[in-house]
Amino acid sequence: MEDLRRLFRLAADHAAGYRESLPDRPVGVSIDQGALAEAFTGPLPSAPCPPEQVLADLLAVAEPGLVASAGPRYFGFVVGGALPAATAADILAAGWDQLATNAVTSPAAIAAEAAAGVWLKELLGIPASASVGFVTGAQAANTAGLAAARHHVLADAGWDVERRGLLGAPPIRVIAGAERHATIDRSLRLLGLGTDLVEPVPAGPNGAIGLGALREVLRGGPSGPTIVCLQAGNVNTGACDPLREACELVRRHGGWVHVDGAFGLWAAASPATRHLVDGLELADSWACDGHKWLNIPYDSGFAFCARPDVHAAAMSFAASYLVGSGGVPAGGDFTAESSRRARGFAVWAGLRELGRDGVTALVDRCCALARRFAAGLTAAGFEVANEVVLNQVLVGFGDDARTDRVVAAVQADGTCWAGGTTWRGRRLMRISVSNATTTEEDVDRSIAAIVRLAT
Repeated sequence: MEDLRRLFRLAADHAAGYRESLPDRPVGVSIDQGALAEAFTGPLPSAPCPPEQVLADLLAVAEPGLVASAGPRYFGFVVGGALPAATAADILAAGWDQLATNAVTSPAAIAAEAAAGVWLKELLGIPASASVGFVTGAQAANTAGLAAARHHVLADAGWDVERRGLLGAPPIRVIAGAERHATIDRSLRLLGLGTDLVEPVPAGPNGAIGLGALREVLRGGPSGPTIVCLQAGNVNTGACDPLREACELVRRHGGWVHVDGAFGLWAAASPATRHLVDGLELADSWACDGHKWLNIPYDSGFAFCARPDVHAAAMSFAASYLVGSGGVPAGGDFTAESSRRARGFAVWAGLRELGRDGVTALVDRCCALARRFAAGLTAAGFEVANEVVLNQVLVGFGDDARTDRVVAAVQADGTCWAGGTTWRGRRLMRISVSNATTTEEDVDRSIAAIVRLAT
Protein backbone atom coordinates (compact mmCIF):
# COMPACT_ATOMS: atom_id res chain seq x y z
CA MET A 1 0.00 0.00 0.00
CA GLU A 2 2.91 2.36 0.62
CA ASP A 3 4.00 1.90 -2.99
CA LEU A 4 0.44 2.68 -4.12
CA ARG A 5 0.34 5.85 -2.03
CA ARG A 6 3.66 7.02 -3.45
CA LEU A 7 2.50 6.30 -7.01
CA PHE A 8 -0.78 8.15 -6.57
CA ARG A 9 1.01 11.10 -4.96
CA LEU A 10 3.41 11.31 -7.88
CA ALA A 11 0.52 11.34 -10.34
CA ALA A 12 -1.44 13.93 -8.33
CA ASP A 13 1.63 16.15 -7.88
CA HIS A 14 2.33 16.14 -11.60
CA ALA A 15 -1.31 16.85 -12.43
CA ALA A 16 -1.37 19.78 -10.00
CA GLY A 17 1.92 21.12 -11.38
CA TYR A 18 0.58 20.91 -14.90
CA ARG A 19 -2.57 22.80 -13.96
CA GLU A 20 -0.51 25.46 -12.18
CA SER A 21 1.53 25.94 -15.37
CA LEU A 22 -1.46 26.58 -17.64
CA PRO A 23 -1.61 30.39 -17.34
CA ASP A 24 1.96 30.72 -18.61
CA ARG A 25 2.62 27.80 -20.94
CA PRO A 26 2.07 27.99 -24.72
CA VAL A 27 -1.49 27.02 -25.48
CA GLY A 28 -0.96 24.96 -28.62
CA VAL A 29 1.68 22.37 -29.45
CA SER A 30 3.97 22.23 -32.46
CA ILE A 31 5.17 18.64 -32.15
CA ASP A 32 4.88 16.42 -35.20
CA GLN A 33 2.13 13.85 -34.70
CA GLY A 34 4.23 11.15 -36.32
CA ALA A 35 7.09 11.78 -33.93
CA LEU A 36 4.73 11.68 -30.99
CA ALA A 37 3.22 8.42 -32.18
CA GLU A 38 6.70 6.98 -32.60
CA ALA A 39 7.55 7.94 -29.02
CA PHE A 40 4.61 5.89 -27.78
CA THR A 41 5.24 3.04 -30.18
CA GLY A 42 7.42 0.01 -29.58
CA PRO A 43 7.10 -3.68 -28.96
CA LEU A 44 5.07 -4.66 -25.93
CA PRO A 45 7.62 -5.75 -23.30
CA SER A 46 7.45 -9.38 -22.30
CA ALA A 47 8.37 -8.64 -18.68
CA PRO A 48 6.32 -6.55 -16.22
CA CYS A 49 7.43 -3.00 -15.50
CA PRO A 50 7.33 -1.25 -12.09
CA PRO A 51 4.36 1.16 -11.93
CA GLU A 52 6.55 4.15 -11.05
CA GLN A 53 8.66 3.55 -14.14
CA VAL A 54 5.51 3.24 -16.27
CA LEU A 55 4.31 6.58 -14.91
CA ALA A 56 7.67 8.21 -15.57
CA ASP A 57 7.72 6.87 -19.12
CA LEU A 58 4.19 8.13 -19.76
CA LEU A 59 5.05 11.61 -18.48
CA ALA A 60 8.12 11.74 -20.67
CA VAL A 61 6.40 10.82 -23.93
CA ALA A 62 3.04 12.54 -23.36
CA GLU A 63 4.14 15.93 -22.04
CA PRO A 64 5.25 17.37 -25.43
CA GLY A 65 1.86 16.55 -26.94
CA LEU A 66 -0.40 18.07 -24.29
CA VAL A 67 -2.59 20.98 -25.42
CA ALA A 68 -3.32 23.58 -22.74
CA SER A 69 -7.04 23.29 -23.43
CA ALA A 70 -7.83 23.44 -19.71
CA GLY A 71 -6.14 26.84 -19.51
CA PRO A 72 -7.55 30.37 -19.59
CA ARG A 73 -6.64 31.28 -23.20
CA TYR A 74 -7.97 28.26 -25.04
CA PHE A 75 -10.96 29.44 -27.06
CA GLY A 76 -11.49 26.53 -29.43
CA PHE A 77 -14.38 24.06 -29.82
CA VAL A 78 -16.41 25.40 -26.82
CA VAL A 79 -14.03 23.74 -24.39
CA GLY A 80 -14.27 24.46 -20.68
CA GLY A 81 -11.67 23.93 -18.02
CA ALA A 82 -12.02 21.73 -14.96
CA LEU A 83 -12.98 23.12 -11.56
CA PRO A 84 -10.63 22.22 -8.68
CA ALA A 85 -13.22 20.36 -6.60
CA ALA A 86 -14.59 18.55 -9.67
CA THR A 87 -11.07 17.49 -10.67
CA ALA A 88 -10.29 16.26 -7.17
CA ALA A 89 -13.57 14.35 -7.11
CA ASP A 90 -12.68 12.78 -10.45
CA ILE A 91 -9.35 11.66 -9.00
CA LEU A 92 -11.27 10.05 -6.14
CA ALA A 93 -13.69 8.47 -8.60
CA ALA A 94 -10.77 6.85 -10.42
CA GLY A 95 -9.38 5.61 -7.12
CA TRP A 96 -12.72 4.31 -5.91
CA ASP A 97 -13.26 2.60 -9.29
CA GLN A 98 -17.02 2.30 -8.88
CA LEU A 99 -19.32 0.51 -11.31
CA ALA A 100 -22.17 3.00 -11.63
CA THR A 101 -24.73 0.67 -13.19
CA ASN A 102 -27.29 1.00 -10.41
CA ALA A 103 -27.66 1.35 -6.65
CA VAL A 104 -26.59 -2.27 -6.15
CA THR A 105 -23.22 -1.91 -7.87
CA SER A 106 -22.53 1.48 -6.23
CA PRO A 107 -25.06 3.12 -3.90
CA ALA A 108 -22.85 6.20 -3.53
CA ALA A 109 -22.44 6.74 -7.29
CA ILE A 110 -26.18 6.60 -7.91
CA ALA A 111 -26.92 8.84 -4.92
CA ALA A 112 -24.44 11.43 -6.24
CA GLU A 113 -26.09 11.34 -9.69
CA ALA A 114 -29.54 11.72 -8.14
CA ALA A 115 -28.52 14.73 -6.06
CA ALA A 116 -26.56 16.39 -8.87
CA GLY A 117 -29.47 15.75 -11.24
CA VAL A 118 -31.82 17.67 -8.94
CA TRP A 119 -29.43 20.62 -8.86
CA LEU A 120 -28.93 20.55 -12.64
CA LYS A 121 -32.67 20.64 -13.29
CA GLU A 122 -33.11 23.53 -10.88
CA LEU A 123 -30.33 25.54 -12.54
CA LEU A 124 -31.52 24.83 -16.09
CA GLY A 125 -35.25 25.22 -15.49
CA ILE A 126 -36.03 21.66 -16.54
CA PRO A 127 -39.08 20.08 -14.84
CA ALA A 128 -38.19 18.43 -11.53
CA SER A 129 -39.94 15.23 -12.62
CA ALA A 130 -37.58 14.73 -15.60
CA SER A 131 -35.06 11.90 -15.69
CA VAL A 132 -31.31 12.49 -16.03
CA GLY A 133 -28.79 10.21 -17.66
CA PHE A 134 -25.11 10.95 -16.95
CA VAL A 135 -23.44 10.33 -20.30
CA THR A 136 -20.17 11.10 -22.07
CA GLY A 137 -21.28 14.34 -23.74
CA ALA A 138 -23.84 15.97 -25.99
CA GLN A 139 -23.43 13.31 -28.69
CA ALA A 140 -24.55 10.59 -26.29
CA ALA A 141 -27.18 12.90 -24.79
CA ASN A 142 -28.65 13.71 -28.19
CA THR A 143 -28.72 10.01 -29.03
CA ALA A 144 -30.53 9.17 -25.79
CA GLY A 145 -33.03 11.99 -26.27
CA LEU A 146 -33.76 11.03 -29.86
CA ALA A 147 -34.02 7.34 -28.88
CA ALA A 148 -36.69 8.34 -26.37
CA ALA A 149 -38.38 10.42 -29.05
CA ARG A 150 -38.31 7.51 -31.51
CA HIS A 151 -39.81 5.19 -28.89
CA HIS A 152 -42.60 7.61 -27.97
CA VAL A 153 -43.76 8.74 -31.39
CA LEU A 154 -43.82 5.17 -32.71
CA ALA A 155 -45.58 3.86 -29.60
CA ASP A 156 -48.25 6.50 -30.18
CA ALA A 157 -48.60 5.07 -33.70
CA GLY A 158 -48.99 1.55 -32.29
CA TRP A 159 -45.47 0.34 -33.05
CA ASP A 160 -43.03 -1.20 -30.56
CA VAL A 161 -39.67 -0.18 -32.04
CA GLU A 162 -37.60 -1.89 -29.36
CA ARG A 163 -39.20 -5.25 -30.19
CA ARG A 164 -39.97 -4.90 -33.89
CA GLY A 165 -37.24 -2.54 -35.10
CA LEU A 166 -37.74 -0.03 -37.88
CA LEU A 167 -38.44 -2.38 -40.79
CA GLY A 168 -42.11 -1.86 -41.59
CA ALA A 169 -42.53 0.88 -38.97
CA PRO A 170 -44.65 3.96 -39.69
CA PRO A 171 -42.46 6.65 -41.28
CA ILE A 172 -41.10 9.26 -38.89
CA ARG A 173 -40.71 12.92 -39.79
CA VAL A 174 -37.59 14.57 -38.38
CA ILE A 175 -37.51 18.35 -38.59
CA ALA A 176 -34.37 20.26 -37.58
CA GLY A 177 -32.74 23.62 -38.13
CA ALA A 178 -30.54 24.05 -41.16
CA GLU A 179 -27.72 25.06 -38.80
CA ARG A 180 -28.16 22.17 -36.38
CA HIS A 181 -25.07 20.60 -34.86
CA ALA A 182 -23.58 17.59 -36.66
CA THR A 183 -24.20 15.36 -33.65
CA ILE A 184 -27.92 15.43 -34.43
CA ASP A 185 -27.22 13.84 -37.80
CA ARG A 186 -24.91 11.24 -36.29
CA SER A 187 -27.53 10.34 -33.68
CA LEU A 188 -30.07 9.83 -36.46
CA ARG A 189 -27.61 7.55 -38.24
CA LEU A 190 -26.93 5.55 -35.09
CA LEU A 191 -30.65 5.16 -34.44
CA GLY A 192 -31.31 3.78 -37.92
CA LEU A 193 -33.32 6.78 -39.04
CA GLY A 194 -30.69 8.19 -41.37
CA THR A 195 -30.10 11.76 -42.40
CA ASP A 196 -32.00 11.85 -45.68
CA LEU A 197 -35.29 12.19 -43.85
CA VAL A 198 -34.31 15.46 -42.14
CA GLU A 199 -36.53 18.34 -43.20
CA PRO A 200 -34.37 21.45 -42.64
CA VAL A 201 -35.79 24.67 -41.28
CA PRO A 202 -34.05 27.78 -42.63
CA ALA A 203 -32.18 29.87 -40.09
CA GLY A 204 -32.50 33.58 -39.48
CA PRO A 205 -29.70 36.17 -39.64
CA ASN A 206 -27.91 34.99 -36.48
CA GLY A 207 -28.50 31.25 -36.90
CA ALA A 208 -31.74 30.63 -35.02
CA ILE A 209 -34.68 29.08 -36.85
CA GLY A 210 -37.55 31.27 -37.95
CA LEU A 211 -41.00 30.47 -36.54
CA GLY A 212 -42.66 31.14 -39.85
CA ALA A 213 -40.29 28.75 -41.57
CA LEU A 214 -40.93 26.08 -38.93
CA ARG A 215 -44.67 26.53 -39.33
CA GLU A 216 -44.39 26.07 -43.10
CA VAL A 217 -42.29 22.91 -42.77
CA LEU A 218 -44.73 21.41 -40.27
CA ARG A 219 -47.66 22.18 -42.54
CA GLY A 220 -45.91 21.01 -45.67
CA GLY A 221 -45.46 17.35 -44.78
CA PRO A 222 -47.65 14.41 -43.90
CA SER A 223 -49.17 13.96 -40.47
CA GLY A 224 -47.81 11.15 -38.35
CA PRO A 225 -44.92 10.50 -35.95
CA THR A 226 -42.92 13.73 -35.80
CA ILE A 227 -39.70 14.70 -34.02
CA VAL A 228 -38.50 18.30 -34.04
CA CYS A 229 -34.93 19.13 -33.03
CA LEU A 230 -34.42 22.63 -31.67
CA GLN A 231 -31.21 24.28 -30.57
CA ALA A 232 -30.07 26.31 -27.58
CA GLY A 233 -26.73 27.75 -28.63
CA ASN A 234 -25.83 27.70 -32.32
CA VAL A 235 -22.34 26.20 -32.45
CA ASN A 236 -21.04 29.17 -34.46
CA THR A 237 -23.04 32.16 -33.22
CA GLY A 238 -24.53 31.09 -29.88
CA ALA A 239 -28.02 31.95 -31.13
CA CYS A 240 -30.96 30.13 -29.54
CA ASP A 241 -34.13 29.03 -31.30
CA PRO A 242 -37.39 30.62 -30.04
CA LEU A 243 -38.14 27.69 -27.76
CA ARG A 244 -41.47 28.69 -26.23
CA GLU A 245 -43.22 29.50 -29.49
CA ALA A 246 -41.63 26.58 -31.31
CA CYS A 247 -42.56 24.07 -28.60
CA GLU A 248 -46.14 25.29 -28.54
CA LEU A 249 -46.31 25.05 -32.33
CA VAL A 250 -44.90 21.52 -32.39
CA ARG A 251 -47.19 20.44 -29.58
CA ARG A 252 -50.23 21.50 -31.64
CA HIS A 253 -48.97 19.12 -34.34
CA GLY A 254 -48.52 16.30 -31.81
CA GLY A 255 -44.75 16.17 -32.18
CA TRP A 256 -41.87 15.51 -29.79
CA VAL A 257 -39.40 18.36 -29.18
CA HIS A 258 -35.76 17.59 -28.48
CA VAL A 259 -33.47 20.48 -27.54
CA ASP A 260 -29.75 20.26 -28.29
CA GLY A 261 -28.37 22.59 -25.63
CA ALA A 262 -24.78 21.38 -25.44
CA PHE A 263 -23.58 24.70 -24.09
CA GLY A 264 -26.40 27.17 -24.71
CA LEU A 265 -28.76 25.57 -22.23
CA TRP A 266 -26.61 27.15 -19.49
CA ALA A 267 -28.09 30.51 -20.48
CA ALA A 268 -30.96 29.48 -18.23
CA ALA A 269 -28.69 29.70 -15.17
CA SER A 270 -28.37 33.49 -15.39
CA PRO A 271 -31.15 36.10 -15.16
CA ALA A 272 -29.21 38.13 -17.74
CA THR A 273 -29.46 35.44 -20.43
CA ARG A 274 -32.44 33.34 -19.35
CA HIS A 275 -34.72 35.05 -21.85
CA LEU A 276 -32.73 33.43 -24.66
CA VAL A 277 -34.05 30.00 -23.66
CA ASP A 278 -37.49 31.03 -22.48
CA GLY A 279 -39.90 28.11 -22.75
CA LEU A 280 -37.29 25.35 -22.63
CA GLU A 281 -39.36 23.57 -19.99
CA LEU A 282 -42.00 22.84 -22.64
CA ALA A 283 -39.72 20.46 -24.54
CA ASP A 284 -39.73 16.69 -24.17
CA SER A 285 -35.99 15.97 -24.02
CA TRP A 286 -32.81 17.96 -23.64
CA ALA A 287 -29.08 17.39 -24.21
CA CYS A 288 -26.42 19.32 -22.33
CA ASP A 289 -22.69 19.10 -21.64
CA GLY A 290 -20.94 19.33 -18.29
CA HIS A 291 -17.42 19.56 -19.69
CA LYS A 292 -18.15 22.74 -21.62
CA TRP A 293 -19.54 25.70 -19.74
CA LEU A 294 -19.92 23.99 -16.36
CA ASN A 295 -16.17 23.19 -16.34
CA ILE A 296 -16.49 19.56 -15.27
CA PRO A 297 -13.61 17.27 -16.35
CA TYR A 298 -14.05 15.15 -19.47
CA ASP A 299 -16.17 13.23 -20.21
CA SER A 300 -19.43 14.60 -18.82
CA GLY A 301 -22.84 15.18 -20.36
CA PHE A 302 -26.51 14.99 -19.40
CA ALA A 303 -29.54 13.49 -21.15
CA PHE A 304 -32.80 14.79 -19.69
CA CYS A 305 -36.26 13.48 -20.53
CA ALA A 306 -39.66 14.78 -19.43
CA ARG A 307 -41.01 11.20 -19.47
CA PRO A 308 -38.72 9.01 -17.36
CA ASP A 309 -40.64 5.86 -18.29
CA VAL A 310 -40.07 6.58 -22.00
CA HIS A 311 -36.40 7.36 -21.35
CA ALA A 312 -35.90 4.04 -19.54
CA ALA A 313 -37.91 2.08 -22.10
CA ALA A 314 -35.69 3.39 -24.90
CA MET A 315 -32.34 2.91 -23.16
CA SER A 316 -32.53 0.19 -20.49
CA PHE A 317 -32.24 -3.57 -20.72
CA ALA A 318 -32.68 -6.55 -18.44
CA ALA A 319 -30.68 -9.73 -17.91
CA SER A 320 -31.16 -12.65 -15.55
CA TYR A 321 -27.89 -12.07 -13.73
CA LEU A 322 -28.48 -8.37 -13.10
CA VAL A 323 -29.78 -7.24 -9.75
CA GLY A 324 -31.78 -4.06 -10.10
CA SER A 325 -32.68 -1.16 -7.84
CA GLY A 326 -36.15 -2.14 -6.74
CA GLY A 327 -37.81 -1.35 -10.05
CA VAL A 328 -36.85 2.33 -10.02
CA PRO A 329 -34.83 3.27 -13.14
CA ALA A 330 -31.46 4.87 -12.39
CA GLY A 331 -27.87 5.00 -13.57
CA GLY A 332 -27.36 2.82 -16.62
CA ASP A 333 -31.11 2.65 -17.29
CA PHE A 334 -30.89 6.14 -18.81
CA THR A 335 -27.71 5.68 -20.84
CA ALA A 336 -26.32 3.41 -23.54
CA GLU A 337 -23.66 2.06 -21.15
CA SER A 338 -24.11 -0.42 -18.34
CA SER A 339 -20.44 -0.60 -17.36
CA ARG A 340 -20.03 3.09 -16.70
CA ARG A 341 -17.72 5.23 -14.61
CA ALA A 342 -19.11 7.26 -11.74
CA ARG A 343 -19.39 10.68 -13.42
CA GLY A 344 -21.79 11.99 -10.80
CA PHE A 345 -19.12 12.54 -8.17
CA ALA A 346 -17.32 15.23 -10.21
CA VAL A 347 -20.60 16.89 -11.22
CA TRP A 348 -21.81 16.96 -7.60
CA ALA A 349 -18.47 18.41 -6.46
CA GLY A 350 -18.36 21.04 -9.21
CA LEU A 351 -21.88 22.24 -8.46
CA ARG A 352 -21.16 22.22 -4.73
CA GLU A 353 -18.01 24.31 -5.32
CA LEU A 354 -19.78 26.92 -7.45
CA GLY A 355 -23.20 27.05 -5.87
CA ARG A 356 -26.09 28.70 -7.66
CA ASP A 357 -24.47 32.14 -7.57
CA GLY A 358 -21.17 30.77 -8.86
CA VAL A 359 -22.81 29.15 -11.88
CA THR A 360 -24.60 32.42 -12.65
CA ALA A 361 -21.36 34.36 -12.31
CA LEU A 362 -19.55 31.91 -14.59
CA VAL A 363 -22.14 32.33 -17.35
CA ASP A 364 -22.24 36.11 -16.98
CA ARG A 365 -18.45 36.47 -16.94
CA CYS A 366 -17.92 34.36 -20.07
CA CYS A 367 -20.57 36.34 -21.94
CA ALA A 368 -18.97 39.62 -20.85
CA LEU A 369 -15.54 38.40 -21.94
CA ALA A 370 -16.93 37.37 -25.33
CA ARG A 371 -18.30 40.89 -25.77
CA ARG A 372 -14.88 42.23 -24.76
CA PHE A 373 -13.30 40.12 -27.50
CA ALA A 374 -15.79 41.45 -30.03
CA ALA A 375 -15.29 45.07 -28.99
CA GLY A 376 -11.50 44.81 -29.04
CA LEU A 377 -11.28 43.16 -32.44
CA THR A 378 -13.85 45.54 -33.91
CA ALA A 379 -11.86 48.50 -32.61
CA ALA A 380 -8.79 47.02 -34.31
CA GLY A 381 -10.63 47.16 -37.63
CA PHE A 382 -11.72 43.56 -38.03
CA GLU A 383 -15.24 42.30 -38.69
CA VAL A 384 -17.30 40.52 -36.05
CA ALA A 385 -19.72 38.55 -38.20
CA ASN A 386 -22.32 37.50 -35.62
CA GLU A 387 -24.46 39.15 -33.01
CA VAL A 388 -22.70 38.15 -29.78
CA VAL A 389 -25.53 36.84 -27.62
CA LEU A 390 -23.64 34.32 -25.48
CA ASN A 391 -20.00 33.23 -25.49
CA GLN A 392 -19.36 32.80 -29.25
CA VAL A 393 -17.56 35.32 -31.45
CA LEU A 394 -16.99 34.99 -35.21
CA VAL A 395 -14.27 37.18 -36.71
CA GLY A 396 -13.35 37.81 -40.33
CA PHE A 397 -9.98 39.17 -41.46
CA GLY A 398 -10.84 39.94 -45.05
CA ASP A 399 -11.00 37.15 -47.60
CA ASP A 400 -11.15 33.46 -46.68
CA ALA A 401 -7.50 32.76 -47.41
CA ARG A 402 -6.30 35.58 -45.18
CA THR A 403 -8.62 34.50 -42.37
CA ASP A 404 -7.24 30.96 -42.53
CA ARG A 405 -3.70 32.33 -42.42
CA VAL A 406 -4.51 34.39 -39.35
CA VAL A 407 -6.08 31.38 -37.62
CA ALA A 408 -3.03 29.26 -38.40
CA ALA A 409 -0.67 31.98 -37.18
CA VAL A 410 -2.59 32.36 -33.90
CA GLN A 411 -2.49 28.64 -33.29
CA ALA A 412 1.25 28.50 -34.00
CA ASP A 413 2.02 31.56 -31.86
CA GLY A 414 0.86 29.92 -28.62
CA THR A 415 -0.47 33.00 -26.82
CA CYS A 416 -4.01 31.71 -27.27
CA TRP A 417 -5.83 29.18 -29.40
CA ALA A 418 -8.90 29.76 -31.57
CA GLY A 419 -10.28 27.63 -34.36
CA GLY A 420 -11.63 28.30 -37.80
CA THR A 421 -15.12 27.62 -39.07
CA THR A 422 -17.28 28.08 -42.14
CA TRP A 423 -20.50 30.02 -41.58
CA ARG A 424 -22.78 31.33 -44.29
CA GLY A 425 -20.19 30.38 -46.90
CA ARG A 426 -17.35 32.33 -45.27
CA ARG A 427 -14.22 31.26 -43.43
CA LEU A 428 -14.12 32.86 -39.97
CA MET A 429 -12.20 32.62 -36.72
CA ARG A 430 -14.42 31.14 -34.01
CA ILE A 431 -13.73 32.25 -30.44
CA SER A 432 -15.51 30.38 -27.64
CA VAL A 433 -15.16 31.69 -24.09
CA SER A 434 -16.02 28.84 -21.71
CA ASN A 435 -13.24 28.56 -19.12
CA ALA A 436 -13.89 29.50 -15.50
CA THR A 437 -10.34 30.84 -15.09
CA THR A 438 -10.30 33.22 -18.07
CA THR A 439 -9.82 36.85 -17.05
CA GLU A 440 -10.02 40.23 -18.75
CA GLU A 441 -6.22 40.21 -18.86
CA ASP A 442 -6.29 36.90 -20.75
CA VAL A 443 -8.72 38.37 -23.27
CA ASP A 444 -6.71 41.56 -23.73
CA ARG A 445 -3.48 39.58 -24.12
CA SER A 446 -5.18 37.38 -26.71
CA ILE A 447 -6.60 40.33 -28.61
CA ALA A 448 -3.14 41.92 -28.75
CA ALA A 449 -1.67 38.69 -30.14
CA ILE A 450 -4.41 38.31 -32.76
CA VAL A 451 -4.04 41.93 -33.88
CA ARG A 452 -0.24 41.61 -34.03
CA LEU A 453 -0.42 38.46 -36.12
CA ALA A 454 -3.20 39.70 -38.38
CA THR A 455 -1.42 42.95 -39.24
